Amino acid sequence: MTRAFKIAAWAMLLALMAGTSACLPRYTLNGASIDYSTYRTISFGEFPIRAALVYPPLQQLFENRMADMIEQQTRLRVVDNVNADLRMEGEITGYSLSPQAIGEDAYASQTRLTITVRVKYINNRKPELSKDQSFSAYRDFSSSEMLTDVQDELCNQITKDLSDLIFNATLGDW
Repeated sequence: MTRAFKIAAWAMLLALMAGTSACLPRYTLNGASIDYSTYRTISFGEFPIRAALVYPPLQQLFENRMADMIEQQTRLRVVDNVNADLRMEGEITGYSLSPQAIGEDAYASQTRLTITVRVKYINNRKPELSKDQSFSAYRDFSSSEMLTDVQDELCNQITKDLSDLIFNATLGDW
């Protein structure tokens, strides 16, 4: 091959790649797949605790974590309007402890804290994309520790996991 032919082939390849780049899907690092020409606002209802066990700070912690995540990872404006383009509401339906690992003395050596949240995601622009789904996340801790000593940190970690799951299933469209 001649040098001129190689240069022409590379030039055609680059032109072809530049011409088709508009057809490629757009990916963002935060996982959001939102059409901002359609969706501009989102509103949140309260997420009251309906679980048998109640940890009072959990509701506020969860609601703040979700709102912060939306504000940090999207360009949606959080509003106090039921008729926003998107809406999230629901309830904390589970807050439970269960033994996980049994030691040689027949007592649990690990305990699992599980939190379950039911989310109603309402898409006012495209109702067929609305969802009503439950999400659960958990953390294990040593049974030698008192729940009251590790509860704040565990709830922070679990609400982060729940927020990620909910974000990906709704706004991330995974």
